[in-house]
Amino acid sequence: MLELLLSLPALEALVGVLLLAAIWRAVRPSSVPSVPGPFITRFTNLWYAYRIYRGEFEKDNLELHRKYGPIVRYGVDRFSISSPLAAGLIYGPGSKFAKSDWYQTWSSPSPDAWSIFSDQDAKRHAANRRQYQNTYSMSSLVHYESYVDECADLFCQRMSEMTAGNIAGRPVDMGHWLQCYAFDVIGLITYSKRIGFLDLGQDISDVMRNLSDHLTYASVVGVYPRLHRPLFALRNWLAGASGKGRQFIIAFTQARMAAHQAQPKAHAIHPTDPEESDPKTGETLDFLTKFMRKHFASPETFTSYHALAGCVSNMVAGSDTTSISLSAVVYHVLRTPGVWGRLRAEVDQVCPREAGRNITFAKSLEMTYLQAVVKEALRVHPATGLPLERVVPEGGVTVGGVFFPEGATVGINSWVEHSNKSIFGGDADVFNPDRWLTADKERLSAMNRHWMPVSNLTSASISRFPDRG
Repeated sequence: MLELLLSLPALEALVGVLLLAAIWRAVRPSSVPSVPGPFITRFTNLWYAYRIYRGEFEKDNLELHRKYGPIVRYGVDRFSISSPLAAGLIYGPGSKFAKSDWYQTWSSPSPDAWSIFSDQDAKRHAANRRQYQNTYSMSSLVHYESYVDECADLFCQRMSEMTAGNIAGRPVDMGHWLQCYAFDVIGLITYSKRIGFLDLGQDISDVMRNLSDHLTYASVVGVYPRLHRPLFALRNWLAGASGKGRQFIIAFTQARMAAHQAQPKAHAIHPTDPEESDPKTGETLDFLTKFMRKHFASPETFTSYHALAGCVSNMVAGSDTTSISLSAVVYHVLRTPGVWGRLRAEVDQVCPREAGRNITFAKSLEMTYLQAVVKEALRVHPATGLPLERVVPEGGVTVGGVFFPEGATVGINSWVEHSNKSIFGGDADVFNPDRWLTADKERLSAMNRHWMPVSNLTSASISRFPDRG
């Protein structure tokens, strides 16, 4: 048999079959032949995978729409949509559009290893959202202001140190330092202990590197989800006991959880204690303590895996979206003429220096220009840069005058949605906080409906608080 398989005629036959299959795939009728896009995307997803790997697909996606129009093809039966009615239809309440298989790579390749972001099981996803909803509500998050203040003070101290003495005037990588800040905020509110990024100003235990690896891996391999199981196993086997990418983050989180639970106070919280604070000290409970409290109260509905998944989500989604969003705010405030001075004047007016150094969340809501600046920064630079893919449900659907059959993959990229001039105005490509201060309530309502800087409960809640606190 081996000799037969290795014989020249057999190899020729095999190559012939594969070639015919490739030709058929290339010329077979598309499910939506009228939708334009790069020719190669008719028969392969390699173009999409490569563009993701390059790291600037948001720009590629915008260029596709500029070149081809509101609906474009970016892969085999993969379609990016820019239409005022599409977002509500695809992602809105009651939507029948299921998450595509691209999401599989955002969790471990096990049916039970779900995450809020990646779960394709709609019923389980809805049930788990309800489990976490109170913990991530704004009324709960505001209790962490003192935690955020601690990290903000240390961040400001580091900035002061870098502008004094012999090192003054040297370039500072603000993106790196804002990621350090975001990670330490997440560590403090999750475990009551900073991870230490701001103390050393460097990657701790390769967490940043492995998070970046996970994001790249999940984004690229998600285009070919069948590769996830073997690649995930191979990568972690080669990496050794610590694992790689997501597995490393999970192991790091488990170590933090174990250290947290080894503390005497971790065993002093009773399931019937108040939701937000320690009844003895009045100290706000960290996320892990809240998770374990819920687990002890209802071990069957809120399992130990729920606690782990919540902590991992904080580490992955919370730190990443927060650092990206903060970087976007700082970048556009500093490079846009007039914004810094106007913003500083508002801060000084609402919170005079003698009233205290740290601005509370409640006070920040009084700063209308600050709110507009943050919202505009997240509009022009949202944290997600890919179409959030969904599968067209049974019966198909018509969007923007184009009929998409059942099984086609459609999605909206936040960068594309936020550049729609029919929604955000003719200057949609420009950073302009004043657009959010318009007196036109109808236009403001439309912009708010199409403002989608983050995509899930965890990242939305986590990033919203540190950004504005």
